[in-house]
Amino acid sequence: MEKRRKKAGKLFAKEYSAPDVARRLGVARQVAYRWKSVWDQGGSQALASKGPAGPKAKLTVEQTQQVTEALLAGPVAHGYKTALWTLPRVASLIEDLTGVGYHPGHVWRLLGASGFSCQRPERRAVERDEKAIRRWQRTEWPALKKRPSNKGEPSSLLTRAG
Repeated sequence: MEKRRKKAGKLFAKEYSAPDVARRLGVARQVAYRWKSVWDQGGSQALASKGPAGPKAKLTVEQTQQVTEALLAGPVAHGYKTALWTLPRVASLIEDLTGVGYHPGHVWRLLGASGFSCQRPERRAVERDEKAIRRWQRTEWPALKKRPSNKGEPSSLLTRAG
């Protein structure tokens, strides 16, 4: 976007109108008028980027790296009984390590920005027998599965009684 704004500044300097700039750069006329107003007040310097939008990050790069390393070490290494990170656990870890408080409902944004993704563990019974399941799927399931009749006769619901 900054490149487009700078191009717009050069076009305004050549006395192009805002609609002409909008057409040439493929932006809405309202945007070009806003750029023109900013350019009129401060020139090309005013069209330069002002940095990333939104609130400033609560954690520094070093703190984020520290949290990432702690997450990779696992929950058991931090005193939890299970090897499962939950959002409240991660929020607590962040606060313990950095002193910065995050609401558990917003921790997922921080995790996503650090390259982590949400994963649910697949719950399976300890007694599960994979061989028995495969055997059942190959032998018993086909026998139980309903199949359409090959006789070409209508179903019993569509036939007339006697």
